[in-house]
Amino acid sequence: MDLKEINIGPLIKMEVENSDIDISRICNFMKCTEQEAVDMYTQHELSTDLLLKWSKLLKYDFFRLYSQHLIFYAPQKDPVGAHIKKKSMLPSFRKNLYTSEMIRFILELIRTEKKSKKEVIEEYNIPKTTLHKWLDKY
Repeated sequence: MDLKEINIGPLIKMEVENSDIDISRICNFMKCTEQEAVDMYTQHELSTDLLLKWSKLLKYDFFRLYSQHLIFYAPQKDPVGAHIKKKSMLPSFRKNLYTSEMIRFILELIRTEKKSKKEVIEEYNIPKTTLHKWLDKY
């Protein structure tokens, strides 16, 4: 899956088809008409409230697609000491989200020699020990 451009509607439709959920159950849960539910399948983006409902109904974390996008394509951190770190009121997360898709993507880059281990470590900010564990395990 290409995470560079996330088109959420078709991804939801694909998961609905995989899970075999009846449209009447979807409409009841989402509190919408059948046409409104079908229209969501063509949307490029949805509100977080709707996306949360879809995630709960389908038991799939659609937000993780966006988290993976940020990990792959967000700009690198500023150099140390380049700015003063302010304490945020938002919760901070200690670990990156390394899903199996991400691990396969990174290992494929190394195996096809598109990127070296050093480039992967620097570009994706993955600890050296973590990368070596993946290479041993997978």
